[in-house]
Amino acid sequence: MKINILYLLYKSKVNSKGRCPIRCRITYAKKRTEFSTGQFVNPDNWDNKQQLVKLKDPEAEFINTQLSLITSKINKAFLLLQMKESDFTTNDIYKLFKGEKPHREQSVIEFFESYLNKLKTLIGIDIKQLTWNKFYYIKNDIAKFIKWKYSTSDYPLKKLNLQFVTELEFYYKTVKHLKQITINKKIQRFKKVIRVAVAENYLDKNPFMLHKPKTVKKEVVFLSSEELDELEKHVFAQKRLQFVKNLFVFSCYTGLPYRELMNLKHSNISKGFDGNLWINMKREKTSKNLSIPLLPKATEIMDLFNEKRFVFPRLSNQRYNSYLKEIAVIVGVDKNLTTHMARRTFASTVLLYNDVPMEIVSELLGHSSMKVTQDSYGKIVQRKISDVIVELNIKLKG
Repeated sequence: MKINILYLLYKSKVNSKGRCPIRCRITYAKKRTEFSTGQFVNPDNWDNKQQLVKLKDPEAEFINTQLSLITSKINKAFLLLQMKESDFTTNDIYKLFKGEKPHREQSVIEFFESYLNKLKTLIGIDIKQLTWNKFYYIKNDIAKFIKWKYSTSDYPLKKLNLQFVTELEFYYKTVKHLKQITINKKIQRFKKVIRVAVAENYLDKNPFMLHKPKTVKKEVVFLSSEELDELEKHVFAQKRLQFVKNLFVFSCYTGLPYRELMNLKHSNISKGFDGNLWINMKREKTSKNLSIPLLPKATEIMDLFNEKRFVFPRLSNQRYNSYLKEIAVIVGVDKNLTTHMARRTFASTVLLYNDVPMEIVSELLGHSSMKVTQDSYGKIVQRKISDVIVELNIKLKG
């Protein structure tokens, strides 16, 4: 492979002296890098075939010497990179010509680890430890996949292509037995790291640009008003189950996720402009401020407890979900009770089915955008409209 150095005039940028800039274009391995030489010439005095300034130009000798020096430096950089016997690009040639160190060829796990090290410095500033952990787990996943697929500990970054991510998806599905929605989230995080590699010029283009995640049909499962009413009325003999039932019902009337439910302090509750009690806190997942009015049912449950700092006694997520499974069996609810279902019940049965507008539901749930709410609860609104139309038809027939 040979290098080609070409000088061209940027005729659309003529200065007040009637001179235009001379640019240099490096071509190698069918790739180009172009930059300004810092030299200017009258277009009439440029010999494109000879790649020189004609001698009639008063600055011909100086400019031609500068262009000759640039050519020599580029050729020197090209030879140095060839001696290293590793792949390089026109951008690497240009960097070395400028006196900068070109990017050394990196591998996937190596780059991922450097990305994690940078990300770690932002914990507590822009991101949370939980966010960093998620990317760390993806790095481990990718390392295991590379070992499984290529029988090696790492893989060249420059060799990444669409097939790599397709095979990764297959690995997640057949070896790890993950659901598509989980696979999509994991690949989304990996693609984010690769976009950084592109931005930092380790890759010329995004190898996953044409990859589209497989669509997942979301079915929003929530408690109906009858099921919620039955759960509220049921009194459990065991204190631990009664306690967890109260926590779950409280979430059904506030939409609080587990973490916010456990972190709810008395200081987070205050009287609002309307004289009613409001919950004011920040949602950890999205960092959005939550302002939720306390409905009477939620206030009743809150008054059952007399904790000093937090509103409710502490309970691990594992135990909470375990007890909810027991509760579902005892009450006869054929659904997987979780705090997420409580949030969905709040959004659907408590809010949307009582004609609360979608934008208010989005605000109360602390979603990062309105689209998240619409994607999840759009069909609930359609169902509500359908119910109203059925009632209207009955009235009109009557």
